[in-house]
Amino acid sequence: MSPPDAGPMILIRRLRQIMAERGTGQERLDKIVRQIANLMVAEVCSIYVRRQDGSLELFANEGLNPDAVHRTHMKKGEGLVGLIADTAEAVNLSEAQTHPSFSYRPETGEEIYHSFLGVPMIRAGNVLGVLVVQNRTPRHYSEDEEEGLQTTAMVLAEHLASGDVAGAVLAAGASGRGRVNLIKGETLSDGIAMGHIVLHQPRVTVRKLLAEDPVEEGRRLAVAIETLRATIDAMLDRRDVSEPGEHRDVLETYRMFAHDNGWVGRIEEALEGGLTAEAAVERVRNDMRARMLKRQDTYWRERFRDLDDLSDRLLRILAGKTGTAATEVLPEDAILVARNMGPAELLDYDRSRLRGVVIEEGGAASHVAIVAKALGIPALGQADGVIDIADAGDAAILDADTGELHLRPSPELINAYSDRVRFKAKRQQRYANLRNVPAVTRDGTRVSLNMNAGLLVDMAQLEASGADGIGLFRTELEFMISSGLPMKDRQTAMYRKILEAAGGKPVVFRSLDIGGDKMLPYLRHDKEENPAMGWRAVRMTLDRSGLFRAQLRALLKAAEGRDLHLMLPMISETSEYDQGRTILEDELALARRFGWPEAGKIHLGAMIEVPAMLMQLDAIFKRADFASVGSNDLIQFLYAADRNNPRLAKRYDPLSPPVLGALAQIVEAAERHGRPLTLCGELAGRPLEAMALIGLGFRSISMAAAGLGPVKAMVLSLDAGKLRAEMATMLKSENRSVRAELLQFAKENNVDLGQESATAPVP
Repeated sequence: MSPPDAGPMILIRRLRQIMAERGTGQERLDKIVRQIANLMVAEVCSIYVRRQDGSLELFANEGLNPDAVHRTHMKKGEGLVGLIADTAEAVNLSEAQTHPSFSYRPETGEEIYHSFLGVPMIRAGNVLGVLVVQNRTPRHYSEDEEEGLQTTAMVLAEHLASGDVAGAVLAAGASGRGRVNLIKGETLSDGIAMGHIVLHQPRVTVRKLLAEDPVEEGRRLAVAIETLRATIDAMLDRRDVSEPGEHRDVLETYRMFAHDNGWVGRIEEALEGGLTAEAAVERVRNDMRARMLKRQDTYWRERFRDLDDLSDRLLRILAGKTGTAATEVLPEDAILVARNMGPAELLDYDRSRLRGVVIEEGGAASHVAIVAKALGIPALGQADGVIDIADAGDAAILDADTGELHLRPSPELINAYSDRVRFKAKRQQRYANLRNVPAVTRDGTRVSLNMNAGLLVDMAQLEASGADGIGLFRTELEFMISSGLPMKDRQTAMYRKILEAAGGKPVVFRSLDIGGDKMLPYLRHDKEENPAMGWRAVRMTLDRSGLFRAQLRALLKAAEGRDLHLMLPMISETSEYDQGRTILEDELALARRFGWPEAGKIHLGAMIEVPAMLMQLDAIFKRADFASVGSNDLIQFLYAADRNNPRLAKRYDPLSPPVLGALAQIVEAAERHGRPLTLCGELAGRPLEAMALIGLGFRSISMAAAGLGPVKAMVLSLDAGKLRAEMATMLKSENRSVRAELLQFAKENNVDLGQESATAPVP
């Protein structure tokens, strides 16, 4: 069919000339189909463009009835053309009319043609259309001919996506770029942000498709592949990932793909078709993406993500863009988009310019989610597909309250959200005016409102929020963002800075709560079936007493004359608290023997978050200097429901009689023994839930800094005594929740709940 001198390179060079010519996009398409037909000695060449509804329209043709152009439409999946568009795979037939998917269209006049070769036009993993050649003589097209047509289709896909072809805008927009898009995800940190997209790892847009010097392109590709492999080898040699474990298995699979000769071979084959190194990588990636993402098998979809990420890395090496956006000057309203990222990487960004974070793969249990929440940055995870359709500089609205990202929003949507943001700002100003007002209820009950923290950067919010102190300082966050185990001196310096930044306000440190969903890659651990209920928190630190003792020494030295409040997480039986106190006493004796600096008065508390402690309340309150309820774990354990599972997030309401009854038991036991009690879970950060806690008798609660203003406004408008009397009746309810009753109480008694919703339980 093809003479020796009519190879893919000649065809591609001619296409490049046509695309550079003056004229309309349609005129160029008409020339292109004639050129392809001539050089491939085909009697028919057709271009079908995919519309937004999935149908295909004949946009250009050589050899069929000219009147059929723009009049012939194939429904989604109809005919051989529809089959190619749906499967993203080529169809090569010597007798097309015998194929079960063949669809006869009389207006085209194609009944006299037998041979058929059709290939998808793919860009960014999306099929934009189909390129077809046909001949009267029955024959099977060669592999070289099919490869050449696929390369041609890639060039055409870029031409369609450019928007130069009138009427093809909807099809070219199939990738999602250029249109308004709504991405749904999982809320990692509440809030609303309006700004512009910044890609954490810049996407390399392949603009030059055709090679000027094929030999040089081959050399560039070979060097880039060697660099990629060396980078990954070095990554696996790092000490913080060298220990065996699931993370190591994932990285070893990643390295295996990087060294896969099949993947590299496909790129080299694409390069031989006349493409640049970048275009060859993109060509192979597009083919894989279109095919793999149609598979339902989770294993293969995850393997594609590995290959997709490798392709991105290889493209960045070829383009010389190997850093992240953290090294660049951000716009003043940056909304950061990443496939995934670590907590330390997030801290590299200029907080004053960062408005929001969107992560394609990260969930609520990820380390970066914990840091985003600590920083008070609206964040969205599980935002499937965002990397493929978001471009740097795109306008965006991140509504982490509802779990939505609006890309390229309409003016109407921008105006609507601007009104919401202005209203929210006014409310925040009102809360700021309450900053120095004591949280005292209308009937004179003082409530201590504290802030949760975990990083030094959080401490700036202590004064700004008007919190009475730090009710929970998560010491594990510093360990999570570190590439190696923080040594004692480093811990001491950090704890000292925390206490100094508190300015005399109390800080309650929680000893290391690692394990479960907060594993440290540099600490060896075994895979667990139920990590939330596994070897974590005090269970781990008591077994690894050296780790615990190092932290105690750092805390005692950092306090140096100041009172020290420390609580042990996930106490399941009183013997665990007793062991922790014994180790603390040993360290105190050692400090005195060697004359080390030590704290003033030491308060050792217990966290109540395991249901077994509900049967040991009197015993623990006899021992502990204070207690804090970890409502997040307590509620999930009470209901045996993973709080990070989206299917269970709203199944159980924390304002249910069983949960409130358990909390009431804890309050009563603390009052019997005269022990200070606080609650430091998510439950405390919403006005309605906080109101319920005060009604149960809690007089100290701790929350994220953003919740302090709304909760304080609620406290100032509440009659605590009246509510506590009413809650005694609510606790006897057989309803699944008393949310409606609490809302009715608030309405009848003018309690300020802000924008509280009756249908938004905290998971």
